[in-house]
Amino acid sequence: MSQDAEKIKRLVEFKRKLEKRVGELESELKELQTMLEAVNSVLLEKGFKRAEITKPPAEVEALPPKEGVIAEPSPPPPTEYEGTTPLKAVTGELLATLHVSEDQLRVVLAEDKNFNVNTPPFTPFLVERVLAKMQEKDGELARTGQLSPDKVFSYNVVREGDVIREITVRHVDQDRLRELKSSIRWTLEKMYEKMKG
Repeated sequence: MSQDAEKIKRLVEFKRKLEKRVGELESELKELQTMLEAVNSVLLEKGFKRAEITKPPAEVEALPPKEGVIAEPSPPPPTEYEGTTPLKAVTGELLATLHVSEDQLRVVLAEDKNFNVNTPPFTPFLVERVLAKMQEKDGELARTGQLSPDKVFSYNVVREGDVIREITVRHVDQDRLRELKSSIRWTLEKMYEKMKG
Protein backbone atom coordinates (compact mmCIF):
# COMPACT_ATOMS: atom_id res chain seq x y z
CA MET A 1 0.00 0.00 0.00
CA SER A 2 2.80 2.45 0.88
CA GLN A 3 4.57 1.50 -2.36
CA ASP A 4 1.43 2.46 -4.31
CA ALA A 5 1.21 5.77 -2.41
CA GLU A 6 4.88 6.45 -3.18
CA LYS A 7 4.32 5.70 -6.88
CA ILE A 8 1.30 8.02 -6.97
CA LYS A 9 3.29 10.73 -5.22
CA ARG A 10 6.07 10.38 -7.80
CA LEU A 11 3.55 10.40 -10.66
CA VAL A 12 1.92 13.57 -9.30
CA GLU A 13 5.33 15.25 -9.05
CA PHE A 14 6.20 14.09 -12.58
CA LYS A 15 2.81 15.42 -13.83
CA ARG A 16 3.63 18.84 -12.27
CA LYS A 17 7.01 18.90 -14.02
CA LEU A 18 5.40 17.96 -17.34
CA GLU A 19 2.75 20.69 -16.97
CA LYS A 20 5.43 23.26 -16.15
CA ARG A 21 7.51 22.21 -19.17
CA VAL A 22 4.45 22.31 -21.47
CA GLY A 23 3.76 25.86 -20.25
CA GLU A 24 7.38 26.87 -20.94
CA LEU A 25 7.27 25.34 -24.41
CA GLU A 26 3.95 27.04 -25.22
CA SER A 27 5.46 30.37 -24.13
CA GLU A 28 8.57 29.74 -26.25
CA LEU A 29 6.39 28.76 -29.22
CA LYS A 30 4.45 32.06 -28.96
CA GLU A 31 7.73 33.98 -28.92
CA LEU A 32 9.06 32.04 -31.90
CA GLN A 33 5.82 32.65 -33.83
CA THR A 34 6.09 36.38 -33.11
CA MET A 35 9.70 36.36 -34.30
CA LEU A 36 8.74 34.44 -37.42
CA GLU A 37 6.05 37.03 -38.18
CA ALA A 38 8.64 39.80 -37.78
CA VAL A 39 11.13 38.00 -40.05
CA ASN A 40 8.45 37.28 -42.66
CA SER A 41 7.40 40.91 -42.58
CA VAL A 42 10.99 42.08 -43.10
CA LEU A 43 11.47 39.58 -45.94
CA LEU A 44 8.27 40.74 -47.64
CA GLU A 45 9.27 44.36 -47.16
CA LYS A 46 12.71 43.74 -48.67
CA GLY A 47 11.27 41.65 -51.50
CA PHE A 48 13.72 38.87 -50.58
CA LYS A 49 16.62 41.09 -51.70
CA ARG A 50 19.87 41.06 -49.80
CA ALA A 51 20.00 44.15 -47.60
CA GLU A 52 22.98 46.46 -48.01
CA ILE A 53 24.51 46.58 -44.55
CA THR A 54 27.93 47.94 -45.41
CA LYS A 55 26.94 51.53 -46.26
CA PRO A 56 24.21 52.97 -43.99
CA PRO A 57 22.91 56.38 -45.05
CA ALA A 58 24.48 59.41 -43.34
CA GLU A 59 21.31 60.28 -41.42
CA VAL A 60 21.21 56.80 -39.87
CA GLU A 61 24.77 57.14 -38.58
CA ALA A 62 23.79 60.18 -36.54
CA LEU A 63 21.01 58.34 -34.71
CA PRO A 64 22.54 55.65 -32.44
CA PRO A 65 21.79 56.33 -28.76
CA LYS A 66 24.29 58.58 -26.99
CA GLU A 67 25.32 58.75 -23.35
CA GLY A 68 22.97 60.48 -20.93
CA VAL A 69 19.45 61.63 -21.63
CA ILE A 70 18.78 62.14 -25.31
CA ALA A 71 16.67 65.24 -25.81
CA GLU A 72 14.39 65.71 -28.77
CA PRO A 73 16.21 67.94 -31.33
CA SER A 74 13.10 70.08 -31.85
CA PRO A 75 10.03 69.12 -29.84
CA PRO A 76 7.06 68.41 -32.09
CA PRO A 77 3.65 69.94 -31.35
CA PRO A 78 1.75 67.99 -28.65
CA THR A 79 0.33 64.78 -30.05
CA GLU A 80 -3.11 63.47 -29.25
CA TYR A 81 -2.72 59.74 -28.77
CA GLU A 82 -5.65 57.69 -30.09
CA GLY A 83 -5.00 54.53 -28.12
CA THR A 84 -2.99 53.10 -25.29
CA THR A 85 -1.94 49.45 -25.16
CA PRO A 86 -0.13 47.77 -22.27
CA LEU A 87 2.68 45.40 -23.33
CA LYS A 88 2.85 42.52 -20.88
CA ALA A 89 5.14 39.54 -20.41
CA VAL A 90 3.70 36.02 -20.53
CA THR A 91 3.60 36.19 -16.71
CA GLY A 92 1.32 39.23 -16.89
CA GLU A 93 4.07 41.62 -15.74
CA LEU A 94 3.80 45.09 -17.34
CA LEU A 95 6.81 45.75 -19.61
CA ALA A 96 5.77 48.98 -21.33
CA THR A 97 2.82 51.06 -22.46
CA LEU A 98 2.27 51.87 -26.14
CA HIS A 99 0.67 55.19 -27.03
CA VAL A 100 -0.48 55.26 -30.66
CA SER A 101 -1.52 58.29 -32.70
CA GLU A 102 -2.22 58.68 -36.41
CA ASP A 103 1.38 58.13 -37.53
CA GLN A 104 3.35 58.04 -34.28
CA LEU A 105 4.16 55.48 -31.64
CA ARG A 106 5.46 56.25 -28.16
CA VAL A 107 6.69 53.34 -26.04
CA VAL A 108 7.01 54.21 -22.35
CA LEU A 109 8.89 51.48 -20.51
CA ALA A 110 7.65 50.34 -17.10
CA GLU A 111 9.21 52.52 -14.42
CA ASP A 112 9.83 49.58 -12.08
CA LYS A 113 12.03 47.84 -14.68
CA ASN A 114 15.45 49.14 -15.60
CA PHE A 115 15.82 47.94 -19.19
CA ASN A 116 19.49 48.39 -20.06
CA VAL A 117 20.35 49.48 -23.60
CA ASN A 118 23.22 46.93 -23.61
CA THR A 119 20.96 43.94 -22.84
CA PRO A 120 20.41 41.83 -25.98
CA PRO A 121 18.37 41.73 -28.12
CA PHE A 122 17.65 45.49 -27.82
CA THR A 123 20.41 46.97 -29.97
CA PRO A 124 21.26 44.04 -32.31
CA PHE A 125 17.64 43.17 -33.07
CA LEU A 126 15.22 46.01 -32.31
CA VAL A 127 17.45 48.98 -33.17
CA GLU A 128 19.68 47.56 -35.93
CA ARG A 129 17.41 45.04 -37.65
CA VAL A 130 13.99 46.62 -37.20
CA LEU A 131 14.12 50.39 -36.58
CA ALA A 132 17.27 51.23 -38.56
CA LYS A 133 16.14 49.05 -41.49
CA MET A 134 12.77 50.82 -41.68
CA GLN A 135 14.57 54.17 -41.62
CA GLU A 136 17.05 53.05 -44.31
CA LYS A 137 14.23 51.91 -46.57
CA ASP A 138 12.40 55.25 -46.25
CA GLY A 139 15.67 57.16 -46.67
CA GLU A 140 16.22 55.37 -49.97
CA LEU A 141 12.62 56.09 -51.08
CA ALA A 142 13.11 59.78 -50.23
CA ARG A 143 16.38 59.91 -52.22
CA THR A 144 14.67 58.48 -55.29
CA GLY A 145 11.72 60.85 -54.90
CA GLN A 146 9.16 58.15 -54.03
CA LEU A 147 8.61 59.53 -50.52
CA SER A 148 8.52 63.06 -49.18
CA PRO A 149 11.57 63.73 -46.93
CA ASP A 150 9.26 64.94 -44.14
CA LYS A 151 7.49 61.55 -44.15
CA VAL A 152 10.63 59.42 -43.60
CA PHE A 153 10.35 56.94 -40.72
CA SER A 154 12.38 58.10 -37.71
CA TYR A 155 12.94 56.92 -34.16
CA ASN A 156 14.49 58.18 -30.94
CA VAL A 157 15.58 56.25 -27.85
CA VAL A 158 15.35 58.31 -24.64
CA ARG A 159 17.74 57.08 -21.96
CA GLU A 160 18.98 57.92 -18.50
CA GLY A 161 22.54 56.62 -18.62
CA ASP A 162 22.13 53.07 -19.96
CA VAL A 163 18.51 52.73 -18.82
CA ILE A 164 15.93 53.02 -21.61
CA ARG A 165 12.98 55.23 -20.61
CA GLU A 166 11.04 55.47 -23.84
CA ILE A 167 11.16 54.99 -27.60
CA THR A 168 9.40 57.39 -29.94
CA VAL A 169 8.72 56.48 -33.55
CA ARG A 170 7.41 58.89 -36.19
CA HIS A 171 5.85 58.37 -39.61
CA VAL A 172 4.68 54.81 -38.98
CA ASP A 173 1.88 53.19 -41.00
CA GLN A 174 -0.50 50.42 -39.86
CA ASP A 175 1.60 47.56 -41.32
CA ARG A 176 4.72 48.80 -39.60
CA LEU A 177 2.77 49.44 -36.40
CA ARG A 178 1.80 45.75 -36.22
CA GLU A 179 5.39 44.68 -36.88
CA LEU A 180 6.76 47.15 -34.32
CA LYS A 181 4.33 46.04 -31.62
CA SER A 182 5.31 42.38 -31.98
CA SER A 183 9.05 43.16 -32.28
CA ILE A 184 9.03 45.46 -29.24
CA ARG A 185 7.04 42.98 -27.13
CA TRP A 186 9.37 40.11 -28.06
CA THR A 187 12.49 42.24 -27.39
CA LEU A 188 11.29 43.42 -23.98
CA GLU A 189 10.21 39.90 -22.96
CA LYS A 190 13.67 38.57 -23.81
CA MET A 191 15.35 41.44 -21.94
CA TYR A 192 13.09 40.91 -18.92
CA GLU A 193 13.93 37.18 -18.86
CA LYS A 194 17.65 38.07 -18.81
CA MET A 195 17.08 40.62 -16.03
CA LYS A 196 15.29 38.03 -13.87
CA GLY A 197 17.83 35.28 -14.57
